[in-house]
Amino acid sequence: MASLRLWIVMDPDGRVGPGKVELLEAIAREGSISAAGRAMGMSYRRAWDLVDETTKIFGRPVVASQAGGKHGGGAKLTPFGEEIVARYRAVEKAAAKAVKAELAALQAGVRATDDAA
Repeated sequence: MASLRLWIVMDPDGRVGPGKVELLEAIAREGSISAAGRAMGMSYRRAWDLVDETTKIFGRPVVASQAGGKHGGGAKLTPFGEEIVARYRAVEKAAAKAVKAELAALQAGVRATDDAA
């Protein structure tokens, strides 16, 4: 079935899409940037760069991290980071609903072409 992948361009600083949002969700679930990166098959460096990029796009922290040490480190989403995830998922859901019929028509066209071959 055809599906929709959505990137939101945040003028002029960058874009937010499924990768950054999935990383934020993984941080919330895993409790650390490194564990979230591992869960997604990316390096800590790449995960940290994406968190930093997201923070720069919005001009405010999306993740609060605590350095490791005797009791270990960790990370969690800031309330603003949680809001970004929620709003992105709401936009994604609304967009998917709005284009459902068009995606089905595209998919039907793809199938018809495949069947004719």
